[in-house]
Amino acid sequence: MGPTVAEIKQKLQQADAAEFAVLERSLIADTRKGVRAAVESARKRLAALEAEQQRLEGMYAFQADIAGGKLVVGLDEVGRGPLAGPLAVGAVVLPDEPHIAGLNDSKQVKPEERERIAEQVKQVALTWTVQYIEPSDIDAHGMTASLTTAFCRAIAAVEAQGVQPEVVLLDGNPLHLDAREINVVKGDGKCASIAAASIVAKVERDALMCEYAKRFPAYDFASNKGYASAAHIEAIEQQGLCPIHRVSFCHAFTQESLF
Repeated sequence: MGPTVAEIKQKLQQADAAEFAVLERSLIADTRKGVRAAVESARKRLAALEAEQQRLEGMYAFQADIAGGKLVVGLDEVGRGPLAGPLAVGAVVLPDEPHIAGLNDSKQVKPEERERIAEQVKQVALTWTVQYIEPSDIDAHGMTASLTTAFCRAIAAVEAQGVQPEVVLLDGNPLHLDAREINVVKGDGKCASIAAASIVAKVERDALMCEYAKRFPAYDFASNKGYASAAHIEAIEQQGLCPIHRVSFCHAFTQESLF
């Protein structure tokens, strides 16, 4: 008696590409519906893994190409749009190897995966940092100036750790903040170091907003991270602003009453 459908399914679920090729040939005459479904499922799983591997390798290749093989620091911002909490800018200098599985625009990565990837980035990176601009400074100077300040601080922090990047890869449009600057529109989905900066900044800022949620529980910062959810807006209308709100972002919801 041959293997059961369940046994075949388990083997297919665990098979790599080479093992699948052998299994597929051995099962070509097996017409059981469960076997055919398991073979197709395994084929799709391996195709998705191959596509993901190519996407990841493409991010590293893109970075090497645009920087001419020079040492780069990738930078990205998180928290440009929230009503509360700081602006965060991440900066990461990655080695050529090892490649970090799952690197992508932080918005495209599930929260639990972001935390895993952020931890691996911190372990693998030559250096990394997250710099913050507080809400009061955003109110005082505006977002464009705040972004420039945060990016400059991040570059300085990287260099203070003894790493001298030859290229500064910046997500988004030109800011003309550094002679080494190269801009990559939607770079967090194209370039490995920018994606790493995006994820580290997102994880660090989210953790900070969860800490703020303990101090200011009325606003549910652990859930909304300072963004304008319906519940957050309702809390502002009922409670007024708290010390980490960006007053200049909240005129539509409050008469600027502070506590």
